[in-house]
Amino acid sequence: MSTPSMAALPDVTAAPHDVDLTHVRWRKSSYSGGANDCVEVAELSEHTAVRDSKDISRGPLLFPKAAMRALVTGIACGPIDERWD
Repeated sequence: MSTPSMAALPDVTAAPHDVDLTHVRWRKSSYSGGANDCVEVAELSEHTAVRDSKDISRGPLLFPKAAMRALVTGIACGPIDERWD
């Protein structure tokens, strides 16, 4: 498996003020066991929003959908430090 180029990674930004997140459906991992110490994600049209469930007042980060897919795929492939040594 090839590793992605670091130069090809899309920008991750803080949610701009004009993005309406009031009616999005936030989801937690089923592995969190109902605890309030994980991240939550919400699907938007062009991005995935990610926020800290312990401090939602800080606002989410927005990941382009391709970046979020790459992140989840990379995590599923195993420990990152073993692939990039």
